[in-house]
Amino acid sequence: MCDGVFNHVSREHPLVRRALAEGHDSPAAALFDFRQARDGNWYPQVFEGHPDLVELNHSDPEVVALGTSVLEDWCDRGADAWRMDAAYAVPPSFWAKVLPPVREAHPDLLTVGEVIHGDYPAIVGESTLDSVTQYELWKAIWSSLDSGNLFELDWSLQRHDGFLDTFVPTTFVGNHDVTRIATKVGVEGAAVAATILMGVGGMPVVYHGDELAMTGLKEDRPGGDDAVRPEFPAHPSPPTGGAARMMRLHQDLIGLRRRHPWLVVARTASRQLTNEHAEWDVRGPEEGQHLVLVVDLRGPS
Repeated sequence: MCDGVFNHVSREHPLVRRALAEGHDSPAAALFDFRQARDGNWYPQVFEGHPDLVELNHSDPEVVALGTSVLEDWCDRGADAWRMDAAYAVPPSFWAKVLPPVREAHPDLLTVGEVIHGDYPAIVGESTLDSVTQYELWKAIWSSLDSGNLFELDWSLQRHDGFLDTFVPTTFVGNHDVTRIATKVGVEGAAVAATILMGVGGMPVVYHGDELAMTGLKEDRPGGDDAVRPEFPAHPSPPTGGAARMMRLHQDLIGLRRRHPWLVVARTASRQLTNEHAEWDVRGPEEGQHLVLVVDLRGPS
């Protein structure tokens, strides 16, 4: 899976430099989203206030063609899946134009859009992306564990079932843009979070280091991602202590997914629910595909 950034490019990109040099009405500038400011001058739009990231003009046919050519080039080289960075900032219609020629040549291509909020099924339908990131479930998992309110998780799982009627969401409890789960809810809570992640429908993704109970706080400042994106050693030592136990848990949970591949499309139904104790029936589409997910936050009695 490649990480595709089709929303913006560096301000140092040769085409951006050319557009800035030739002016907003030049052919090069048509590739970017230039807008007129109150001072009467034209400036390229930047991504989320970052001056070094210039946004593309997704309505321009050349940008569409460029997106298709980039995807085709890497798929021809062997890539068979793409994570579309900042897909929430790109018009869904852009993907609907870019993807069909690529799928024609690579019919098994998997595409996942990074979408934080919004109408997930509508975005998938309009964009033709295969999946989007399920931030709703991510939030419900850590928040429910943190606050001792499993009703929040149950409500999110009901919505999750609705999403599964349209597409298979990409699920996670950690990624490179958020505080690590072991920092959010502690190591024991992170183990529970991993179990929930692997016990419900969707395509679960493990952020590297979470399988070792790594910690890291994301901060809203320059360099604020550094703690959740540490450099890994070239030759890591075997995990010990809590890291080894978390690794073993992840191995067991991944083994569970492999033995029960129907979990990808499984639905959940509450059979018992209180603030700190819940049980869900997890069922696949065929008879006999059934597990019970139990979450108990009450601690040892």
